[in-house]
Amino acid sequence: MNKLKIALLQIKPTGTLAGNLEKGITACRQAKSLGADIALFPEMYSIGYDIYERLAEVWTAEAIPAEDEFVQTFGRLAAELDMAIGITFLETHDPKPRNTLVLFDRHGRQALKYSKVHTCDFSAEAALSPGDGFYVCDLDTAADIVKVGAMICFDREFPESARVLMLKGAEVILAPNACPMEINRLSALWARAYENMLAVATCNYPEGVPDCNGHSTVFDGVAWLRDEPGVRDMCILETGGSEGVFTAEVDLDMLREYRSHEVMGNAYRKTWAYKALL
Repeated sequence: MNKLKIALLQIKPTGTLAGNLEKGITACRQAKSLGADIALFPEMYSIGYDIYERLAEVWTAEAIPAEDEFVQTFGRLAAELDMAIGITFLETHDPKPRNTLVLFDRHGRQALKYSKVHTCDFSAEAALSPGDGFYVCDLDTAADIVKVGAMICFDREFPESARVLMLKGAEVILAPNACPMEINRLSALWARAYENMLAVATCNYPEGVPDCNGHSTVFDGVAWLRDEPGVRDMCILETGGSEGVFTAEVDLDMLREYRSHEVMGNAYRKTWAYKALL
């Protein structure tokens, strides 16, 4: 049975890049000790999403390139631990920085790079450049080759984000986050998993980090099973508000069998009626 164990690193930032690096390494090692196949950081971990109460030109000056030692250290660590790592950071970009995730596979190779498309332009993120699209990779994990995509925080509120990833074949969406997770935001994640028949793993900062409250989640995307009556709870993990490393297992065999015959996703879409979306 193929089960993909995802670790959500619901940890507080330290206030410095060097401190975040050290703490992030420790959290990844803990994730590996728990048997994780993938470790995921919360949004913009390099600066701890510290973008409020500071002038934009101050925090955007903390952007780093993907080649920076902070990012590449996690690539080497992924190879050392034989575990994929999704590291998030404020990325140098012209004309304005980007909110970026780089996913390293268990061999330390960059499997995916994604920058947040739906930047929060109504707030401090107006100082950022949006990403240029949604992408899916074939991620080599100890469990299996898994088709993985990403969306970041506010991307969740746009059904098109997960829909495009589903159409590109995603089985699992990694979703770094930095906001208060409450019933409406959690319901949006639930809907993205349900309507696309895929797993969504969201990692948030814990309580004590401004405007965050933990409640990281994993929804496995399987709403019912042929041989079981009624519906099942797709939420296989919801953390509390405390700091920690939390894991959940996505049953890939169950998800793939479900996707092979069920009715959501791309099974019965009527694309001719969607012209207004374009």
